Amino acid sequence: MDLLVTDHRPETCSTLGLECGSCMRKAAASVAQICGGLDGHAIQQIFLQLYPSTGCRPMASTFESVYRELSTPLKPVLAVATAAAAA
Repeated sequence: MDLLVTDHRPETCSTLGLECGSCMRKAAASVAQICGGLDGHAIQQIFLQLYPSTGCRPMASTFESVYRELSTPLKPVLAVATAAAAA
């Protein structure tokens, strides 16, 4: 069993030598790369899915700020598709 996949509690992470801040920054950067341009509610939902432990909740603002810093806004797909069809 992989504890990093199944057990996201601060006490487990610290036992494994992980630090909350760097973990949040890396996770937020990965999420920003995969799905940029999310609104605040969606960012919070992803955070809660990744880190369901109440002990991790104080790091939610770090996760969101790093996500916003590294995220690129979504490009309107409809406008691109319409422009391509018109050409």
